[in-house]
Amino acid sequence: MDYDRALDQAIDKLHEEGRYRVFIDIEREKGNFPHAVWTKPDGSKQDITIWCGNDYLGMGQHPVVLAAMHEALDATGAGSGGTRNISGTTVYHKRLEHEIADLHGKEAALVFSSAYIANDATLSTLPKLFPGLIIYSDELNHASMIEGIRRNGGAKRIFRHNDVAHLRELLAADDPAAPKLIAFESVYSMDGDFGPISELCDLAEEFGALTYLDEVHAVGMYGPRGAGIAEKLGEMDRIDIFNGTLGKAFGVFGGYIAASAKMVDAVRSYAPGFIFTTSIPPAVAAGAAASIAFLKGEGGQELRDKQQLHAKILKMRLKGMGMPIIDHGSHIVPVIIGDPKHTKALSDMLLDEFGVYVQPINFPTVPRGTERLRFTPSPVHDTGMIDGLVKGMDALWARCELNRAEASA
Repeated sequence: MDYDRALDQAIDKLHEEGRYRVFIDIEREKGNFPHAVWTKPDGSKQDITIWCGNDYLGMGQHPVVLAAMHEALDATGAGSGGTRNISGTTVYHKRLEHEIADLHGKEAALVFSSAYIANDATLSTLPKLFPGLIIYSDELNHASMIEGIRRNGGAKRIFRHNDVAHLRELLAADDPAAPKLIAFESVYSMDGDFGPISELCDLAEEFGALTYLDEVHAVGMYGPRGAGIAEKLGEMDRIDIFNGTLGKAFGVFGGYIAASAKMVDAVRSYAPGFIFTTSIPPAVAAGAAASIAFLKGEGGQELRDKQQLHAKILKMRLKGMGMPIIDHGSHIVPVIIGDPKHTKALSDMLLDEFGVYVQPINFPTVPRGTERLRFTPSPVHDTGMIDGLVKGMDALWARCELNRAEASA
């Protein structure tokens, strides 16, 4: 086989479809988020504003987080030195897991190298713990949940997105004695819509199922202490396993689950994705713990309130121009373009001409025909930055031969 030719064909296909992904070389400026410096392909530099980051609250630049990381770095050095079972557990890791468990009102928590690994490792391990387990998964669950469920070798059922009636049909059709788990998300990141947590918990109780909730895009962002949508709704006690990330609203790196002490102990003891992975650096653990602790308090609520305000302002401005946005009331602002080449062109021109950095979102992240730009306003995106973004979108829309449409409700 001509391996080089095969690689060329695979990459060329992405270029032809307008789906080839380009890494944008940016340098974040300490204390100046969301501003950054873009190094262009020709080596020149341009000041830009980041509009597509997942550091939703700017905590990656917060003095409390940086101070905690400096302290841990000076005290312990760079890496953890091993897996959690072999010299890789420090006081910083234990402190972080305590903060996470307290955040979600659970007995224990377990930190992974990412929320992707936490989902994959946990969901692929659960059938070992509960033989015959059937997992019911929302069709729009994250790729990490899909992968974990696929790899576990057990039975699975896919229910239509947020369709409680369809899930009921699937649950009712299976053996009442079989162990069951319902896996879903609180905020679905591409459309910014919410999962029907209360209704899904009602079904779980009725059919004797466990609940597994991915709060990756909600932790830090919602609830009186930033625990997510389940906290906002008063439903945390009805969730058996939480999944969350330390790399989005908390501004650092890593992922976790929070659950009962027995559940965490069993996953810790059986999940290869946890057992055989070097633990996150102590400085990272320290920064994440400091971020969670801060966001639990009044300072965190101030950031959440300001972020929600800026998201509402941006949505209102884009709707006023007839942009086809999706608005489910969350902090995520998707603008549907519907074509990968147009999406890439608009993204490139916003960056080059207006210093607005927003990555195109294409298939397979979203279905074909729903390609989009996904804006994530933060507390530190001020009105001047919003003005610049809106003016750029207004000026470039016609140039990309796009039709304005009625805004989504």
